[in-house]
Amino acid sequence: MNPPTETNGAHSPAHTAAPERKPFLKRMAEHFMVLALAGMVIAVFVNVVLRYVFATSIVSYEEVSRLLFVWLVAVGAIVTAFEGKHLGFDMVTSRLKGGTKKGLFWLSQLLIAICMVLLLIGSWEQVKAGMDSFSTVLGYPLALGAAATLVLAVGLLINVVVDLRRGEPPVVDNSDVE
Repeated sequence: MNPPTETNGAHSPAHTAAPERKPFLKRMAEHFMVLALAGMVIAVFVNVVLRYVFATSIVSYEEVSRLLFVWLVAVGAIVTAFEGKHLGFDMVTSRLKGGTKKGLFWLSQLLIAICMVLLLIGSWEQVKAGMDSFSTVLGYPLALGAAATLVLAVGLLINVVVDLRRGEPPVVDNSDVE
């Protein structure tokens, strides 16, 4: 391959693609995950320092970090699903072609949808039950924690619909993997 030069135009402005802008919801989810992780790190670090240096701690930080962790996992799972980067076992399906591969894809999406509907139903029941139960330190409704799995179920159901409309799993861009 020839190195880029002025004559072949490999570096000319017409050939450089502008970075693709991420969808608004994905950017918001990623910002939330950054803030949640930062909040968890700060809360845990402050508590560790307080315990070892001053033999005390801020009890509410434990509840905050636990709640942030639950939401971080739920939102992260949704983002990962839309990127097609969940762990998958494709030793068999990667060797198949045609109708068999497509049939197994639809079967797996159906099973995922069934699991997500069950999770949605169970999460909704937990949210309803959690409206009358409150955390011991901060006093927030426990439904706030259960709502994370409700959002997770809805997000993954939407992902199943998107994948089925596409007719195949998303193409994974591994350019960020070393």
